[in-house]
Formats: sequence, C-alpha cells, structure tokens
Amino acid sequence: MSTPAVQDYDVDPIWSSSRTARQIHDLGKVEKDIGRLLSLASSSLALLSLPQTDAPDAGLPQGDERSEQFVAEVGQYFETLDGIQTALRSSLAHIRSERIPPAVLTAPPTGFVPPPQGVGLPLPPAGHAPAAPSTNAGAGNDGDTKPKAKTRGLLEERVERDAWRGVLDALGRLRDARRAEVAAEAGGRTAED
Repeated sequence: MSTPAVQDYDVDPIWSSSRTARQIHDLGKVEKDIGRLLSLASSSLALLSLPQTDAPDAGLPQGDERSEQFVAEVGQYFETLDGIQTALRSSLAHIRSERIPPAVLTAPPTGFVPPPQGVGLPLPPAGHAPAAPSTNAGAGNDGDTKPKAKTRGLLEERVERDAWRGVLDALGRLRDARRAEVAAEAGGRTAED
C-alpha cells in the first residue's frame, strides 16, 4: 500500500484473522487513500494556478519552490493512485479466486427483510393453519386473534427463553428480598412490644 505512515502493529487482530478480513481491511485503506488522492489533486491544481490568484492565507510557496512542491505532490498523487489500483486488483483477484458469485455482491432489493438467523422450522404451506399457537401469536395486532406462523429460528428461541429465565430469576430474588424485609419489620415490631 502507498501509506507507509499507517503501521501494521496498530491494526485490530480481527483484521488479520483470515484472508477475507485482510482484504476488507485493505479496502478500508483504499477508501482512505481515495480521500488522500483527492486532496493531493486539489493541492496540485492549486499549485498550478497563477500566484496572483492565491488567497493570502493559502500558504502556497512562490517561485521555484512552487514548481518543486508541484512535482512532489504529483509524485505522491501517482504513488497513491498506484497503491489504490494494486489494492483494487488484489481484491478483485481474491473475489475471483474464491469464486464469489456476483449476486452476493449486489445490494438487496428495497424493502428486503432477511430471514431469521439460526435453524428454524419450515413454514407450513400457504392456506394451512399451524397445528398449535406459537409464541409469535399476535394478540393485539390489529385485533387479529389468529396465531401467526412461527418464523423465528432456534437461536432466537433460545435467546427469548434465556431472557424470560433471567426475568423469572430477577423477580424471584425481588420477592425473596421483600419477604425478608417484611419478616425483619415484623421481628422488629414484636421486639418493641
């Protein structure tokens, strides 16, 4: 890459976990390099303008220094452009070598809702009512009292189960604490009497 200022030792280890992760990290660097490339193009064009048109606070050099700085800026511009080109070609080669289908790389259609994660039960064919009401039954959904088809996967079911267990455990501890408070108050009243 053309940015030697970025050190590899300060990169999060997640980006070195696989070749794909490294490619994604490299594409992130390309994105930053494109911004740098545009900045270099801007400063190069400013150096090409006539010195009389410079703003007083531009801080651009005059005379021969101006042409020397232009040559340096253009050199950095082409070095950055070469780095971007190399990284993009490397990413495309990776996509080709992994045989990733182009359909995976396209954006989903507008309004697309991804399927639930995890292993789930297949939906019953259209027109058939589910055998038993599921936990996704929509009481209060536009007055609809019919049970809805179960569309959550195993992972979602486990997360919900664990959440309800946590709620039950917290309520049990709260109940026990209140009973202990009541018992302590009752014990304090009998000692006073």
